[in-house]
Amino acid sequence: MSTSQIAFLKGHGTENDFVIVPDPDNALTLPADVVARLCDRRAGIGGDGLLHVVRSAAHPEARHLADEAEWFMDYRNADGSIAEMCGNGVRVFAHHLQRAGLVEEGDLTIATRGGAKRVHLAKNGDITVSMGRALLPEENATVRVGDRSWPTRNVNMGNPHAVAFVDDLDHAGDLLAAPPVSPDTVYPDGVNVEFVVDRAPRHVAMRVHERGSGETRSCGTGACAVAVAAARRDGADPARTGLPVTYRVDLPGGTLVITEHADGAIDMTGPAVIVAEGVIDPAWLETF
Repeated sequence: MSTSQIAFLKGHGTENDFVIVPDPDNALTLPADVVARLCDRRAGIGGDGLLHVVRSAAHPEARHLADEAEWFMDYRNADGSIAEMCGNGVRVFAHHLQRAGLVEEGDLTIATRGGAKRVHLAKNGDITVSMGRALLPEENATVRVGDRSWPTRNVNMGNPHAVAFVDDLDHAGDLLAAPPVSPDTVYPDGVNVEFVVDRAPRHVAMRVHERGSGETRSCGTGACAVAVAAARRDGADPARTGLPVTYRVDLPGGTLVITEHADGAIDMTGPAVIVAEGVIDPAWLETF
């Protein structure tokens, strides 16, 4: 990694927080150990993940999307591992682009490893992300916490989710370690696990253990997975009814509004905030 000064920002979407590293020309090398240190809440800046901001044309994984999306969200988990998508991250990414004068209010498209995502920047500050369609693999699994276990619904939002409906969110435990999911062949690359309770009709609350990050205050793809799983459980499949269905999803860090349309397209709406910006100390970087 270069030892020259590197600018960064810190932002969050419903308290799912990120280190943001602008790098339009993809000039930086970000090894997993460096990302993990940057995301470390004691030894680094601290975050649930890192948003590497790169022009699609400059990144080998996104060049095929450059005609559709100028910007690529090269997302990394807090442990430095690469992830396909992060819904809250897309909102924060888009907010950063607007704040930096790189895009304007209205519609834009952002490239991710989970595909191109359409985004709408509203006048009131809310950001809506078109999250694509959910896949519902038939093979499901069971999650266990202590002496309790629950069946899960397998929902893929470009990344894998196991959704469990529980009686009390405290039953999820401390979520410091990944809850064991079996059989492990259902999710060979690991899985995000959501624990969900009902609050009111079309209104749920959740906690989540994010693969590679631990428990986070919010997870956008997880909220979408939960809304899809709840709709199927409630017999409100838009593909069958022809009507969109909207769920309010409360997370520890705030509320997201998830709408699934009759064609399967899913919209996620919520806030995004930039809280700080600065420069990473070159002397600290030299320790890697």
